[in-house]
Order: sequence, then structure tokens, then C-alpha cells
Amino acid sequence: MNTRALLALFIVIDTALLFYGASTLSISYKEAQVFFEQHNFIHYLVRMSTSVFGQNDYALRLPFIVLHLLSILLMYKISAVFLRRPEDRMLSVATFMLLPGIVGSALLVNAAGVAIFFTLLFIWFFLKGYKRTYLVLLFLLLWVDNSFMILYLGLFTFAVYYRRKWFAIYCGALFLLALAVYGFPMHGKPKGYIIDTLISYSLIFSPLVFLYFFYTIYRILMKEKKNVLWFISFIALLFSILISYRQRILIDDFAPYVVVSVPLMVKMFMASYRVRLPENRKGHTFLFILVFAILLLNFVATYTYQYFYLFLENPQKHFAYKYNIAKELAQKLKARGLHEVEVDKKMQLRLRFYGIRPSGRYFLSEKRLESCRDIVTISYMKKPVKVYCVSKVNK
Repeated sequence: MNTRALLALFIVIDTALLFYGASTLSISYKEAQVFFEQHNFIHYLVRMSTSVFGQNDYALRLPFIVLHLLSILLMYKISAVFLRRPEDRMLSVATFMLLPGIVGSALLVNAAGVAIFFTLLFIWFFLKGYKRTYLVLLFLLLWVDNSFMILYLGLFTFAVYYRRKWFAIYCGALFLLALAVYGFPMHGKPKGYIIDTLISYSLIFSPLVFLYFFYTIYRILMKEKKNVLWFISFIALLFSILISYRQRILIDDFAPYVVVSVPLMVKMFMASYRVRLPENRKGHTFLFILVFAILLLNFVATYTYQYFYLFLENPQKHFAYKYNIAKELAQKLKARGLHEVEVDKKMQLRLRFYGIRPSGRYFLSEKRLESCRDIVTISYMKKPVKVYCVSKVNK
């Protein structure tokens, strides 16, 4: 099978899995806040999608699935610049697709998927030499999300290092403008959240991939030629670690600029692998198999997560719990002829997305009350996960 056919197969399989994943999720409270209460680029993106395709989970997550698929194509194009062999390019794409953070950014309503796509788009324009295009894009990104200030900082450092005076001035001005528009919150006493940040990165990459990423960044810092991908990833990592010495960071602001380094990791690994004689490659082969086995397990777990409820005594400890319950609850309420209920603030906003409005006639409680009119049980894999008591308000 040629490279393009294999890439097309990857995309078809990934698309099918992503739409299946979207069908199993409910809107979370933070996603509901973006949809109903915020007024930013992500809000207008999902509003546009739901206005065209209807207010449902597929339409809610469609923009991020599309951006993810486009990011795969861009990753392949960018990998072709750094990796000469077709099999290495496909390895880069496969690694990118399997990273837990990348899968999450494709399914969830957040800025990470948007930042990854536009960062890869900039890198592609930059590598192809489309100067006017990437300069305009950088300016437009200022109004998309505050996290692009990290991209500006990385590009400023790149321009200073290679003495590109006007590009350095341009990126530095955009960074300062982003600070003026969005600010950068500094609060509290220095506490040191460096370990929390490193753990977050290890979950985004998977632990072994993150360790190899760290090695790749360090090796290039010490010995190798530094390119634009390296500067973007290095500055994002360094900046996030430095800030973590003082306060807890929002990892989604930094991770998109770190994961674009996948082609550098593949290039480093394959160069180290091929320089050795076949009989001396056993360690690299074992590492390769182990890393991809873990990535595949994480990937499968993303789409089979409901089975994990069977093994948890407390369902609320499930990593996907906050993305469950609401849709199934709305469906069961509608089946009982209830389209208006009162419930806690967070669930109320989530149910609003599925057409359940606030009401003074009925309310939902997690406790069994004497006035309980009906019991609504939400189950996954036939295991009860959440039970609500529907009660009528006495006036």
C-alpha cells in the first residue's frame, strides 16, 4: 500500500472512531458555558456548527473533528520536510494521531484543537516560504485565542537567534499586544506546581513519549541544529515550567505548541535506530514496541471508556464522568413527558443544551425524597452510575 493510500485509510478510520466517540459523550459544564455564556472564537465556532446541523452532540464537536483531520494532513506535509523516508512520515502521523492529548483535542470543545491546527498551518506556510500569508495569519491569530502569545514568544526567540531583525520586531510586537489585550494572570504566593505540570504533559504525551520528547529537546539544545519547530516547542515547555514555579497553569495554553514537535522526535529516534547494526537495535525495537503498545492501549481506552464503570465503586472518579449523564438524563426525562425541571446549576446548564428548560413544577434530587414522583437511573454497561429522584413542587 502506498503512503497516500495508507494516510487516507488512517483518516477514514480515525473519522469513524471520532464520530462514534462524539455519540457517547454529553456536553460538560465547561462546554455548556462556552456554548451559552462565553463570547469568543470557540463559542462562535460551535454556534455556527449547531445552527447549520442542529443542536446535538455531533454538531457540537464537528468543528474540532474537522480541524483534527486537517491537522493530520498538515502534520504529514510538515513531516515530509524533516523526514525523507515515507515510512518515517507515516510513523510521525501515526504517533501524532495516537497521542492522548491529540485525541482529546479532537473530541472536546476547547481551544487546544484550534491552536494545534493554526500552529501547524503557520509552520506549513513558514516552511514553504509564504511570507505574506504567514505574517497575516499571525496577526489574525491574535483575535482567536490568548494562548497564541506562546507561539509569538517562540517565534520571537527563533528570530532573535537567527538575527531576523524585522521578524523579531513583528513577533515581539504581537506578543506585547497579546499581553495588552488578554493580560497574563499572576496571583497568589509562589507554591511550585512543577510536578503537576510535568504530570499533565506525561498524560498528554503518555509517559514514555514525554520522556523521549524531553530528551529530543535537550539533545537539540546541546548538539543539533535548531529549527522553528524546536523553538516553538522548547519555549512553550520552558515558559510553562518557569510559571509553574509560582502558580498552577492551564496546560491547554501550552500543550498545543509542544505536540508539534512529533517530527523531531521521530527523526531523532530513527537516526539513532539506523546508525546501529541490526544486532544492536534490540533496545530500540523494544522501546518502539512498548511505546506504541501504550499509545494504542490509551487510544482504545478512549473509545471503550464506559466499560471502566464496571470496575469503579465511585463512578465520579471515572476520567470521563463529567462528559456523561446529561444526554441520557435528558432523553429519559423527555420519555416521561418532562421538558422542564429544576436541578443544580451545572446540570441545569447542560440539560438546557438538550432542550430541558428550568421549571417551577418539578425538580431533580440525588436524594430519595418522600415526595419522589419517579426515579431516573442512568446506567452504562448495565451498571447504575447516577440516580435522580423526580419530585413535584408543592405550591
